[in-house]
Amino acid sequence: MGGPGDPPEGTPEGGPGGGEDEYRSVVFDESFVRAARLQEFSAQERMADHAPAVRRRAPLRRGLSRQALILVLLIAVAFGTAIYMGVRHPYQTPASSGPPAEPLRMTVIPLAPQGKVPGAADPEHLYARSPAAQFRIGAEGIPLPAARRTAHFSDSQVTNALSIAKDYIVRSALYPEVLTGEQIRPVRVLLDPDQLDQFDQSFGHPAADGRHAPTGWLVRFDASQAELADRRIRVQGTLQAAETDAATLEVTADHTFVYALRAAEAREAGEKVAEASLFTVRRELHFRFDREDLRLRQTQLLVSYVQAGPLSCAEDSTNRLHPLLAGQTAKEGGPAGTDPYATGGATALCGSLATGSQPKV
Repeated sequence: MGGPGDPPEGTPEGGPGGGEDEYRSVVFDESFVRAARLQEFSAQERMADHAPAVRRRAPLRRGLSRQALILVLLIAVAFGTAIYMGVRHPYQTPASSGPPAEPLRMTVIPLAPQGKVPGAADPEHLYARSPAAQFRIGAEGIPLPAARRTAHFSDSQVTNALSIAKDYIVRSALYPEVLTGEQIRPVRVLLDPDQLDQFDQSFGHPAADGRHAPTGWLVRFDASQAELADRRIRVQGTLQAAETDAATLEVTADHTFVYALRAAEAREAGEKVAEASLFTVRRELHFRFDREDLRLRQTQLLVSYVQAGPLSCAEDSTNRLHPLLAGQTAKEGGPAGTDPYATGGATALCGSLATGSQPKV
């Protein structure tokens, strides 16, 4: 008789011996069952719906879902669009709209006093007795004129050109750190890139060649000799804008600056404060602007004509100005008297400071 688990007739012929199940090698684990495409309805489901015995199961979702695929596709489209717009952007920065900037042409003329430089303990006393008595203080002496549109430039563009020119004048002649030679960057950042090499060469290798004098770009004194006795610098002058062609605006500036100075070594030695004296600088500057300059708030400085005194013609005024201070006299003078307060033509490379331009003390 067979064992309790054997069929009544015993093990079928040809079957495996030892009661082994011939399907033992086939394993129906949980993952296999879940992956089946057909699933049998329960008896209750078959009775209720008269459905077939089995139903087709939805395939398992593998990999990314449909929403994830759509999101990836949208990101790819957005990224491609950004790259395309970056290359073909309608507002992409254009190339320079005009020809390269011309080199700056500069003239610096020292004016020698005809006697001793007048001085006083109080700078206000000097100002009140000089032609600068009615001058305004600082940037107030550089008012912007009423701007009028031109044939090819709007009111706002003309105003912008005047404003940039004024900014250059203020930085190059009124900033204390520029006047003492400590800084040049406030002026440099306003220049058209085409002029930066000339500017840098002027300060790296100054030369009296009409192209590379630092004092043609800005006003600065020899800080070892003189210092400001009063930071309220007196200024008077004009600004004028005009269109030169369809692509260019020019601004002409003509200003006189009066500085109160005193000797620096007296303060350093702890001595009695030296008397102050006045130093006058007249600057005629010609600026040029194309539309790119206006957009970037920069300028091309074309001409710089400077008269400054009291100075000694024997001193080199190329790199720094060496003012003659209260009580000092020039070693040598120029051929004719020149008044920096009066408009007029150019003088010789060295002139004499007119007596009327000095304070009466």
